[in-house]
Amino acid sequence: MQQRTKVWAGIGAGVVVLGVVAVVVGPGLYADWANSNAEAAPTLEASAQAAPVEATDGTWTVGAGSFAGYRLQEVLRGEDVTVTGRTDQVTGTVTVEDGSLTAAEIEVDMASIATDEPPRDGYFRDQAMQVGTFPTATFTLTEPVELADDATSAQLTGDLTIRDVTLEVTVDAQVAASGDTVQVVGSVPVTFADYGVDAPDLGFVTVEDTGSVEFDLRLTAS
Repeated sequence: MQQRTKVWAGIGAGVVVLGVVAVVVGPGLYADWANSNAEAAPTLEASAQAAPVEATDGTWTVGAGSFAGYRLQEVLRGEDVTVTGRTDQVTGTVTVEDGSLTAAEIEVDMASIATDEPPRDGYFRDQAMQVGTFPTATFTLTEPVELADDATSAQLTGDLTIRDVTLEVTVDAQVAASGDTVQVVGSVPVTFADYGVDAPDLGFVTVEDTGSVEFDLRLTAS
């Protein structure tokens, strides 16, 4: 309980800063501005949508153009605000054997995730995620997945670890090829309290209890 109180206090401090800005410019104008700065959900590139993945055996490495992050909802004086954080500091490998995805280990540098507001990023890094103690988040595939040559979707089951808390998750992902690169996109719903973080409620602004982890991986053969 003491640990969650510290997290709540840190998050609250950052939200207060944003709330003051919103009060000055008006909730509606702030919501419009914030929503216009939210990143779009990851999707397959147009060039990849018509090219189902060819399941080539071997090890594939996360490369340039990849990103991961989060999406959550704030409510400020009745106005809905979408917040997205992103980082391109994503590493990992994926293994394909006999046409199936047999292993995957993806790691995200949590300290580098950024939004459009430095105060929000500060409490995210220092209080909510405590990146000094838990610098990375990881996803590890726990069940093999058959990759059909004529399909662009795959259900990935694995362990998601955030703040040293590991939970099993199932990801509805899209997979497709574009040239020599395989693109994998998707999102994972998360409940913050499951990972030891309580969403704050300061009256004029609240953060929803749930959000999502989003990713866009560009894999190249090793």
